[in-house]
Amino acid sequence: MDPIVDVSDLKKTFEPDIRAVDGISFHVERGEIFGFLGPNGAGKSTTIKILTTLVRPTSGTARVDGIDVMKNPAAVRRVIGYAAQEVGVDDELTGRENLRLSCRLYHMPSGQIDDRVKELLKTVDLGEAADRRAGTYSGGMRKRLDLAAALIHRPKLLFLDEPTTGLDPQNRRALWDYMKSLNEEGTTIFLTTQYMEEADRLADRLSIIDLGTIVAEGNPAALKADIGADVVEIAFKEDGHRDLQARARGVLEGLAGVTGVRDYEDGLAVYARGGSALVPHIVRALDGAGAEISRLTLAGPSLDDVFIKHTGHKMRVEEVRPPSRTIYGRRRRRTR
Repeated sequence: MDPIVDVSDLKKTFEPDIRAVDGISFHVERGEIFGFLGPNGAGKSTTIKILTTLVRPTSGTARVDGIDVMKNPAAVRRVIGYAAQEVGVDDELTGRENLRLSCRLYHMPSGQIDDRVKELLKTVDLGEAADRRAGTYSGGMRKRLDLAAALIHRPKLLFLDEPTTGLDPQNRRALWDYMKSLNEEGTTIFLTTQYMEEADRLADRLSIIDLGTIVAEGNPAALKADIGADVVEIAFKEDGHRDLQARARGVLEGLAGVTGVRDYEDGLAVYARGGSALVPHIVRALDGAGAEISRLTLAGPSLDDVFIKHTGHKMRVEEVRPPSRTIYGRRRRRTR
């Protein structure tokens, strides 16, 4: 079966010479949750905007459900749903009114609207709050209402652009449950995220993007297994020697059991088999080299470690304020 998304050598350059997307290729299988993982500014949102026909690429090809996104954007829009980072909810309308409006925008026959709205409110667990103004909703409730609006026309493919950014942990996990249930019902989900745990929990497969290029892709478990070792992260105290990190790296690379050493901005990531047994040897070797440790952590490989291995730096997660409120029209109070 053909993939539902097929991207080849996709590029997008903004003036004067900003390469937001720099020759990426990947595909999304039908029925999976596909994760597109990377920090802010990596190219995630630009890619999703190209695939949802909101931005034209500079070059390359992209097909959604076999349809070229540049040649037939209207046909692409009929098979996709899209929930952007900014929540598209009218605060002055109730939850039910928001969904009824979305149904009309999708030209749904009037006789079907009430049943579809009732079904969606139940799906996102907003039945009891359906007739309250959306302006009174919490951030998590607003996200769920926005998700329901993207599902009005029963899309084959749902694009979710950082859907849990700004939510507290409880609301984030609740939204994960909704995404899983939608996927189990047959909806393919394309999820962009900057949260490692989110990608690890939800994605059947993922691509990691950094600075406009894909640096790793595959099943999350397989990507972590490819590291093939425990990871010891070491940060050093300042001692005035500019070559401290290079000297420490050279010492550690010579230790038996160490399979690799990688620089990152906070220090060194040491990949080692039997990391717990090796830690005392690492400490003694660094002490002998005059490299004073300020922090040392040991863990099994994670997606953070996959990212460090392929990019040389940690992925900085930018926490933002709760989902913004979009007001389409504010009723004016009459004055006497």
